[in-house]
Amino acid sequence: MRITKKRHLEMKLQSVPPHPNPKVGLEQYSTPSVIASDLIWNADSLGDIENKNILDLGCGSGMFTIASALMGANIACGVDVDEDSINVADETSRKLKLENVNYILSDIDEFNCSYEVDTVIQNPPFGSQRKAKSGEDLNFVKKAIDINPKVLYSFHMASTEEFLIDFYNDNDMNITHIFRYNFPIPKIYEFHTKEKQDVNVIVFRALVDF
Repeated sequence: MRITKKRHLEMKLQSVPPHPNPKVGLEQYSTPSVIASDLIWNADSLGDIENKNILDLGCGSGMFTIASALMGANIACGVDVDEDSINVADETSRKLKLENVNYILSDIDEFNCSYEVDTVIQNPPFGSQRKAKSGEDLNFVKKAIDINPKVLYSFHMASTEEFLIDFYNDNDMNITHIFRYNFPIPKIYEFHTKEKQDVNVIVFRALVDF
């Protein structure tokens, strides 16, 4: 049976390890390869990946950075405050022999981008657990606006959709697509009572500079 390009991408992403030492304060949950491959495949179909400069804010172990590089990004840069995750992302990229990637250890509030970004992709802490920083996903959106890419892809809790649509509109961002996923949250922290819990999330595709 012929393997599609999308399925091939998902298989490659299965080699990306999860966060090596998940830190509850950072709400670190790794994006499943099936979700990452679907989103990047759709983003590429919309002309937002191949030959573009990609910035992955809060990249973790590099899932979206690596996926973008595999789909032909001009450069895919991952930024994260967690050194353990950055090291894992860099090691995985080396194993995959990716030369169009770069990783920067930095808090997003202190990060200054030195080149023009076409597409920002981010899966920030979106409040899936009680101890998550309140509104941290909005801080990521505000940072993306400051960077001024052409397009933003950002994960959020589905339950906040109406509020977020108003927030995006108030910040002069044009939402063109909404992708919906069931995001599995594994039992990785002591306060988790279930082996796995699915959380409904949305991903906005928004034009920032239109």
